[in-house]
Amino acid sequence: MLKNPSLVTRIMIGESVGLAVGLIGFLSMVYFWPEVSTLTRWGILLWYTTLGAIIGVFGVMTWHPILKLPLPWWIRSPFIGGWMNFVLTFFAFDVMKSMLSSTFGDIGYLTSPFWFVLEGAIVGLLIGYLATRFGGEGKEAVDTEQPQSG
Repeated sequence: MLKNPSLVTRIMIGESVGLAVGLIGFLSMVYFWPEVSTLTRWGILLWYTTLGAIIGVFGVMTWHPILKLPLPWWIRSPFIGGWMNFVLTFFAFDVMKSMLSSTFGDIGYLTSPFWFVLEGAIVGLLIGYLATRFGGEGKEAVDTEQPQSG
């Protein structure tokens, strides 16, 4: 972990990793699904960048106030990533189903757009690990007290 944990660092790392994942989707989508629209490609790029920022921000929440349970990064981040892609699947179900059908053909279980939920959980886990490793988490990430110079 860095000497000076920071919420801004968490968000920047989350956005950077999300941008990298989004760029992979943006650039590779035309190979898996040649007839994909430009808006869909841009949507994926921006979606994962935003997902990274959200996971970065949620790094300050290390305790669930209602359930009274700890929320370690390895539970919090995949849950947020999976949940956000679950919501995305509802918005873009037909587009995702068409893309997976184009990629995998008639293999029934591989054409379900809900595979994107698992992908979101994996991406969330990666973002959460890197954001926590280099940006800290919890109260230490939002502590505004400046160190005193000698």
